[in-house]
Amino acid sequence: MACLLEAPLRISVLSEVTATSRHYVDRLFDPDPQKVLQGVIDMKNAVIGNNKQKANLIVLGAVPRLLYLLQQSSSSLELRTECAVVLGSLAMGTENNIKSLVDCHIIPALLQGLLCPDLIFIEACLRCLRTVFISPVTPVQLLYTDPTVIPHLMSLLSRSHRTQEYITQIFSHCCKTPEHQTVLFNHGAIQNIAPLLISPSYKVRMQALKCFSVLAYENTQVSMTLVNVLVDGELLSQVFVRMMQRDQPIEMQLTAAKCLTYMCRAGAIRTDDSCVVLKTLPCLVRMCSKEHLLEERVEGAETLAYLMEPDVELQRIASTTDHLVAMLADYFKYPSSVSAITDIKRLDHDLKHAHELRQAAFKLYASLGSNDEDIRKKITETENMMDRIVSGLSESSIKVRLAAVRCLHSLSRSVQQLRTSFHDHAVWKPLMKLLQNAPDEVLVMASSTLCNLLLEFSPSKEPILESGVIELLCSLTQSESPALRVNGIWALMNMAFQADQKVKVEIVRCLGTEQLFRLLSDPDTNVLMKTLGLLRNLLSTRPHIDQIMSSHGKQIMQAVTLILEAEHSIEVKEQTLCILANIADGNTAKELIMTNDDMLQKIKYYMGHSNVKLQLAATFCISNLIWNEEDGSQERQDKLREMGFVDILHKLTQASDPNLSDRAKTAMQQYLA
Repeated sequence: MACLLEAPLRISVLSEVTATSRHYVDRLFDPDPQKVLQGVIDMKNAVIGNNKQKANLIVLGAVPRLLYLLQQSSSSLELRTECAVVLGSLAMGTENNIKSLVDCHIIPALLQGLLCPDLIFIEACLRCLRTVFISPVTPVQLLYTDPTVIPHLMSLLSRSHRTQEYITQIFSHCCKTPEHQTVLFNHGAIQNIAPLLISPSYKVRMQALKCFSVLAYENTQVSMTLVNVLVDGELLSQVFVRMMQRDQPIEMQLTAAKCLTYMCRAGAIRTDDSCVVLKTLPCLVRMCSKEHLLEERVEGAETLAYLMEPDVELQRIASTTDHLVAMLADYFKYPSSVSAITDIKRLDHDLKHAHELRQAAFKLYASLGSNDEDIRKKITETENMMDRIVSGLSESSIKVRLAAVRCLHSLSRSVQQLRTSFHDHAVWKPLMKLLQNAPDEVLVMASSTLCNLLLEFSPSKEPILESGVIELLCSLTQSESPALRVNGIWALMNMAFQADQKVKVEIVRCLGTEQLFRLLSDPDTNVLMKTLGLLRNLLSTRPHIDQIMSSHGKQIMQAVTLILEAEHSIEVKEQTLCILANIADGNTAKELIMTNDDMLQKIKYYMGHSNVKLQLAATFCISNLIWNEEDGSQERQDKLREMGFVDILHKLTQASDPNLSDRAKTAMQQYLA
């Protein structure tokens, strides 16, 4: 049996437990049903609150026997119910107990038990199922294996307050993926659970509310449906607003705020709706204050960060509500030696979980500062903020490191902060250290931040360059993750902007032409766009253009041809034509275009394209080729006239777009000069 421990362990455990526990299990095998029932009742009394006894009975094989008795139609209802109660009690023990119960196939046995008409037995089975399913070690998929289970559970919701409480609790713990949300939604979860929000039982109301929060999370279909639901003639959103009132328990206020947050983020409620601005946001800010428990402050801050992440107006409102920016600074000081926690157990718990507060504060700061310059300034001026972020980057908790780098990334969008706080605190050093060997999600955020630190106006650019960053970035471009490839190439693109020859040569050497051209055929459009941007920055200023084209011209022209011939977006083609215009500006490089009739025909085609951006870029290319003051301009002008370019330029001088007609007129003047 899967639930029996291996033999060597059994011997050592059994030596001490045989005498005290064996008789409980032996009585389950008595031929007299009355004695079996009494045995189960005695076992129930023996295991209450006694984890050691629970473990002993599991080791001695009580579980398979209890499950056998529970499933036997010959067992009395009382016996079957008592078996379910004992199993529920065993499940209340350690995670190992739960694993043993699951291995003994307790879940299908209990689900089968729900088909019995007796309510007391159904409630005992549901209570045990609830305890098993809320454990993190139970695979939630087991609820969805048999397609008849969910509809049957829905049908049991109306039986009693207890069935309502247990079933909604099972649903809220087992709804982990969009597929789970869809299954529950399709089986009528919304219409079946909505009436429970006004149940006289607080436990039922609370579990129903939790159900809605997991159903609505990142789910547009559910959220759009919830908006129109009426509960006893009142809109569901208004029911949630009532549940956020200060006289309600904190757990209820928080969960109702989460429901409205998720509905708002899924697009079902506008961000300027009064239930968001005047109710949800203030409720979540309130949760961040120090009189709340650690977990309430964490959940409040993380939910608030999620609510306002995409909306600058909500960020501005939150930043001026209840001194939120300063209030969050307290998250880094808790619990301190003077914390007013008299409960030693609570203090011990909070010391172990204090990192969660720091993580939540960083997340909320990141969300607050993602758009507005004044808010970023307010954040960086909060006491020791930059020092806190820097130390957050090297914390042992991966979640704190990720949240700290997120916060740094948010602040790095500010030109002013890059020039001041970022420089003063040399944040590039811990950031570079973080990039050495971090998991992908941290790498993505850290490399995004690095992209900003490498912008040409950033004082950190020089020291980062000297720290040997090029090799690191080139290795990122080979990652399996498109986000890391984008960031690697983006940072190189920023680095190459107006860089000196030495840096450009080092980028090309380190990246290698093979990898550069592999990136030019990358399936991810963002990677392709940034690679074209890098190429465009490398091919700027004539000596650089001529040097790079003399060594890599053939491959670059080949790549340009392939992109212009393939099915690509207007943006990709425009960027490619701009590269061609840069090549046309070189002294010797322009010959690579002039001797390539196929390329000249392509430029001609794009000059007559229906998209103005492409016409403009192609005309720019021709303008550079025929520029008068350069050697060989006459021969180039003559060749292009023969190919019909002058006629096209003449036509473009009449274009309705002023930029295009001006560019064409400038080019025509080269012929007239």
